[in-house]
Amino acid sequence: MESTKKYPAPSDIKEELLKKYPPKVAKKRGKAIVVNDPEEIPQVQANTRTIPGIITQRGCSYAGCKGVVLGPTRDIVNLVHGPIGCSFYAWLTRRNQTRPDGPEGENYMTYCFSTDMQEEHVVFGGEKKLKQAIQEAYDLFHPKAIGIFSTCPVGLIGDDVHAVAREMREKLGDCNIFGFSCEGYKGVSQSAGHHIANNQVFKHVVGLDDTDKGGKFKINMLGEYNIGGDAFEIERLLAKCGITLVASFSGNSTIGQFENSHTADLNVIMCHRSINYMAEMMETKYGIPWMKVNFIGAEATAKSLRRIARYFEDDELMQRVEEVIAEEMPAVQNVLEATYPHTKGKLAMLFVGGSRAHHYQELFGELGMETISAGYEFGHRDDYEGRKVIPNIKIDADTKNIEELKVTPDPERFRPRKSEEDLARLKEEGLDIRDYEGMMPDMKKGSLVIDDISHYESEKLIELYKPDIFCAGIKEKYVVQKMGVPLKQLHSYDYGGPYAGFSGAINFYKDIDRMVNSRVWKLIQAPWEEENELEATYVTP
Repeated sequence: MESTKKYPAPSDIKEELLKKYPPKVAKKRGKAIVVNDPEEIPQVQANTRTIPGIITQRGCSYAGCKGVVLGPTRDIVNLVHGPIGCSFYAWLTRRNQTRPDGPEGENYMTYCFSTDMQEEHVVFGGEKKLKQAIQEAYDLFHPKAIGIFSTCPVGLIGDDVHAVAREMREKLGDCNIFGFSCEGYKGVSQSAGHHIANNQVFKHVVGLDDTDKGGKFKINMLGEYNIGGDAFEIERLLAKCGITLVASFSGNSTIGQFENSHTADLNVIMCHRSINYMAEMMETKYGIPWMKVNFIGAEATAKSLRRIARYFEDDELMQRVEEVIAEEMPAVQNVLEATYPHTKGKLAMLFVGGSRAHHYQELFGELGMETISAGYEFGHRDDYEGRKVIPNIKIDADTKNIEELKVTPDPERFRPRKSEEDLARLKEEGLDIRDYEGMMPDMKKGSLVIDDISHYESEKLIELYKPDIFCAGIKEKYVVQKMGVPLKQLHSYDYGGPYAGFSGAINFYKDIDRMVNSRVWKLIQAPWEEENELEATYVTP
């Protein structure tokens, strides 16, 4: 649904965004701001360093590793080696939810573990302090696993967290201890931390448990972090369809699930950027194919369930999926019919994460709202343009700093779930195995795509487009709202959610209807901003 609002041409808006920058900065930023054409996808600059002095939305490598990928796993002690501020920063900020196995089940997500490095440890080294912290965590909780996360000072002074992990793992015997060299300055954004997390979990955890736990249609769900309970809703739907979820990376997850994940028959990816590495490595080593899915939006959820059933080529499963969709959709349609007249034609902007700026366009589309501009904080070109551009992406020095694991087929456990002929046939039939078209092909012609948007650019876009809603994170929330535009956090959902699946779509419809139609946004200006001239009143004795 196209908006009836009138706004400047996208090329004029791009020019307006760039004209305040110095020439060299404008030239570089111009490559990251493109006017979209879904038929001839333009090249966008992505995964490059933020220009110094520009206020960015991005986070650090440590945030991507500990905060995003490992944060939602309930039975691992996530021990941060560094100053206490880093650990506190990554503590419960994403609203990851989990369901332990009963009241006595292990759940360490509510704890904040840190070595609390002081100046003396920075000067003289912190490895002794780290060993003490590992021993203390083990004595208190006796966890199945302890992950050690390096922060910036650790990389600068040279503490070897991997050597400490090996020593303590050997000493303790029954606790899997491994480290992450995820110092905040590595890479250009939190994307580097995702890659580092994938590598270490794959190397130290995946494949440790060969137990066949049953299930006819076994999948892993990758890149779903259970923000606001999203994973709970997806799990409900999968169970209702008769699909067995072996492991979720990492929403509502356990170390045991990761250890057993190589027994699944299909990997489905939600957030492509944060975990496509894991999918590719698992296919190479164990023979598990992967496909991209999206459970954000009612139609997208239905499509994803059908695609999973189509992969398994089982008539009973395909029939059951259709029955589930038929049972779930009436409630969605009832709410949508009541909401649609209030939301159609309104403008949305999305500048979030690695896939959310793409996925949530489905939900806004269902509401009749137009996404006029969107972009990622830490996306790569393939997240925008599709995986076909990967061979043409130049590998820069920042990317080379991140280890690329040499993965080969496991001599005993490599088992292709489907032959190459079967996969090729499924692809010809429209099932895009091992592929992702990216965000830009799904956006309308003339929409503005902006990578790593700056604070200034956000304000200017709001001034020029006057959108009805802006989607971003907590750092942007209050600045945007002071401009009279509601902001929906899509990193932590504020206090809302779940938004995945059919029930999630209903929640989202209602929340967006309330936000974009609230009268409070028209009252945001102070009286002295509304009047051109405000007469002074003097009180005399």
